[in-house]
Amino acid sequence: MGLLDTLFGRTKPVRPNLDSLFALPSAAITLQSAAGLVSSGRAGICWKPPAGQPAEDVQHEIGELLTGSFTHAEDSYGYRWLLVEDPELEDLVNRVHLVNTTLTEAGWGPQLLCSVFGFSPGPDAAEDAKPFFLVYLYKRGTFYPFAPDGAEHRDTELELRLRAIFGADLPIEPDLSRWFPLWDLPLRSG
Repeated sequence: MGLLDTLFGRTKPVRPNLDSLFALPSAAITLQSAAGLVSSGRAGICWKPPAGQPAEDVQHEIGELLTGSFTHAEDSYGYRWLLVEDPELEDLVNRVHLVNTTLTEAGWGPQLLCSVFGFSPGPDAAEDAKPFFLVYLYKRGTFYPFAPDGAEHRDTELELRLRAIFGADLPIEPDLSRWFPLWDLPLRSG
């Protein structure tokens, strides 16, 4: 960063740490033992593709790399979603990492928004346990819980409890103002 950048308050974007994704399987064990919540086996990768043919080429390349169940979706904000499924969380994380890496290597890193993992009550969960999403902020290398509870309403109490449960097992986004709601999320948590 140069002197002018410092004087004008400009900062370089943080390079994403995709390896943070690999902390999720061990953090999920903590989550399951503490709250009975388990992976739903579903995840989504969100990005804003540039217009033109390269978007279709990269989507085709990703389709060839992924095996198993995946679909494409678009939300009302114009963001593209690649929805993947795998019953094993470790394999699901590997697939999400593969997609993020492929998009980054294709020059789409600046267009990546987040990756989202669904969690739902398992057999050992309390009766009042609720499903939620764990959002990975690509550009920050951090996670935050998102617990929608009705139409454009979220359960912030649950989100804060989940932050405490994850503790040091997962890099949780410290700035709560970056815990954006994803109201038009095309992914089911349960």
